[in-house]
Order: sequence, then structure tokens, then C-alpha cells
Amino acid sequence: MTDLRQSPSYARFMSLEGWTVDKSEGTYSYVKKLPLLGHFIKIQRPATITPKLINALETKYRPFQILLEPAVISHQSSVISFKPASPYLPSKTLILDLTQSEKKLYADLKKDCRYALRKTKDSLLTTPSSLSEISGFRKAWKRSVPFTRYVPSRKNMENLQHSFNKDSLFMQTGLHSRSEAKAGAIFLKAGPTAYYWQAFTNKEARKALIQYQIVWRGILWAKKEGAKTFDFEGIYDNRFPNKSWLGFTHFKKSFGGKEAIYPQALKKTRRSLNF
Repeated sequence: MTDLRQSPSYARFMSLEGWTVDKSEGTYSYVKKLPLLGHFIKIQRPATITPKLINALETKYRPFQILLEPAVISHQSSVISFKPASPYLPSKTLILDLTQSEKKLYADLKKDCRYALRKTKDSLLTTPSSLSEISGFRKAWKRSVPFTRYVPSRKNMENLQHSFNKDSLFMQTGLHSRSEAKAGAIFLKAGPTAYYWQAFTNKEARKALIQYQIVWRGILWAKKEGAKTFDFEGIYDNRFPNKSWLGFTHFKKSFGGKEAIYPQALKKTRRSLNF
């Protein structure tokens, strides 16, 4: 299964975000030149990885560091000169099988999830798509979370929507038909997989349990668009313990699915590049 980060849509997005996109041997690598340091390269969830590809990138960019986040353990044997690194991407996730019927998907929901969906079944959810609506989506996000919480820039969201186009869904709700948005989420689709990309919920919306309805509608959208799997984009991993992930991990697991664990992230720095 090809990861979103190895898709043409994501490559377009990264290009718009200022990264140099290098595609060799069917693998997308993303290159950024940093002041004083030089080139940084990240290769995320490649279908294959070979010493030949790494050597070609080293020759072309002379990077101070290459970060590799393997998709499978077999990739690690191809890059024995790499050292363990902290992951940039979620190291563990939850995958939902969308080839099941909607009835089966609903039946597999945890009890608390089904309760929340019944409670919020009449909620009005809107799907902003124009540039002005995307701007409003971001403003609602900013108002809904603490100022210390990272919120992507408007340009970042516009680039995402432009790159994925019909394979993106921005969804929001204000709890009441005329109230401002208090919760929202972004869903992306790449090939046969849809992704629960990013989301926000304020205290009022969280208390109302509206986040369950947003994700359920996102799952149904993904199924309607032909996705075979739904990736929740990260759950708690005790290899890299972060207690702040426990809450949304419980939330995500209420939708069912199977856990998927990725291998250790790897890096190669200039001192070991033999320049």
C-alpha cells in the first residue's frame, strides 16, 4: 500500500510549500536547503529504498542530513549506515477496512461512539472549499484551541486543498445552524487510502461529542470516494511515549480498525557521509 507521502498530490503540496521534490526510482524525496547547514532530505514511507538511491541523493545534494522513515523493516537492511532517529511521522497508527458495508462499519463501533453519533445525528456539517471559506475554517480553528497549539497557515491549507482537490475534504460544524464553527477536520485521499489528516475541537464541541460525527462523516466520504482503507494518522506508541496522545488514541479506537506499527526512523548525518 503506497503511503500518502509517496503520492503525486502530496509531492505537489510539498513543492508549493517550498521543498524541492526529487523523484528517483519511483520514490519521492523532499529536499530543503537550510541556511548555514545546507540540504536536508527526508524520505517518508517509500515503497522501496536502495543504496543506489541514497548514493544518488548524496552525490546530487551533498546533504548534511538524510532522514528516512521506512514503511517496512526490510528497508532497514538496505541502509545499514543509518542511525536511529526520532520520528517525524506517527510511528503507530490505526487502519480501518472500508471494503466492509456501512452497516458492518457501524456495528463495529464502540458503544460510546454509537451513543455520540445518535446524540449528534442532526448536527449541521458544512464543507468549506473556496479560498474565503478555507480562511474562515482556519480562523475558527485558531479561536477553538489554545494559543500554544499549532495551527497551519492559511497558505498551507490552500496549498493542501489545491494539491489534493477533490481528494480533500474540509469539514466543520458550529453545533447550531448559524453559530461559528467550533470543530472541524481535514480528510485526504491518496490512491486507495483516505487519511484523517488534522482536526480541531473546542471545549463546547468536545462536551457535545460532535467530533465523533465529524470523523464518521469523513469515513463515509472516504468510502463513497472509493477508498479501501482509512488511516487515522497516528495513535499512542509506547516506544515513543507521549501521554498527550492517550486521549485521542482512545477516541480513534472507538471506530474500530487494526493497529499498524512502523519501523524505527533512521538518519544519516554529514559526519558519516564520507564527504
